[in-house]
Amino acid sequence: MSKIVVLDYGSSNLRSVAKALETVATSNQDIAITDNPKTILNADKVVFPGQGAIGQCMKNLQEKKLDNVIKECIQNKPFLGICLGLQSLMEYSDEDGGTKGLGIMSGNVIRFTDNTKDEKNNTYKIPSMGWNQVYQTKKHPLWDGIDDGSRFYFVHSYYVKMNNNSDIAGSTDYICRYTSAASRDNVFATQFHPEKSQQTGLTLLKNFLVWNGNT
Repeated sequence: MSKIVVLDYGSSNLRSVAKALETVATSNQDIAITDNPKTILNADKVVFPGQGAIGQCMKNLQEKKLDNVIKECIQNKPFLGICLGLQSLMEYSDEDGGTKGLGIMSGNVIRFTDNTKDEKNNTYKIPSMGWNQVYQTKKHPLWDGIDDGSRFYFVHSYYVKMNNNSDIAGSTDYICRYTSAASRDNVFATQFHPEKSQQTGLTLLKNFLVWNGNT
């Protein structure tokens, strides 16, 4: 039996992520939500979802001692980050007056610029909320069966700017072009919510469940 854990640090969308994973899981794949460090470290795969503010996210991770657990898991097992699960992997976020991230990937989290106009002179809304295209910037097992330019569901006011282009797996245009998926070795993380992205998102989650962490 393969054990897949959804990391519980107090985020509100854990159940929807777990349900989406259960929808595509096979009978020999067990999905569990947990904040128990030993259970997480013993799992075969880890999913780190999140929504809300990064300051509270990092505070909760530290209080539950899950920051070091994440760093240890990332060394040796397939790891999927979603939304804050991507942003928290970066070195620094402008949110909440400036917040230090886990520093697993080299990059920063920046707020979308207010009052930016599109080509029709309409002001971009912040947060970016709704469907948008993701352009795949490199081949990856989690993109299997997903067309380049497919649409996924987003809700965010901050975006990731990577320092290393080799870590960018997908990009999206909203006010600027930003990293909407990042990958390195056994880590894959998305700004969009696959659990809210209908069949395309389920395909990505199914790909994760069969992924061995190699690229």
